[in-house]
Amino acid sequence: MAYQPLEELLPKASSSVYRLVRLASMRATELATTGVKLVPASADQKLTTTALDEIRAGKVVEKGGDIFTVNKDGRFKKNAKS
Repeated sequence: MAYQPLEELLPKASSSVYRLVRLASMRATELATTGVKLVPASADQKLTTTALDEIRAGKVVEKGGDIFTVNKDGRFKKNAKS
């Protein structure tokens, strides 16, 4: 199991564990359906770990209940709504 530093992840979710878990679960569900990963990950890495890695890297953010991911040009695009 990969170590996920909570000190780095909480600021990305407004210092709320609930928001962090919600964002990670929404992104993991999205990864399961699309398979498009924004950070390098091995094939045997679990989707929740990949989602947390993407959040920590700043590639996935939540605003107003929506998930936004970074495009190739560095701009955020809306992906899903809860």
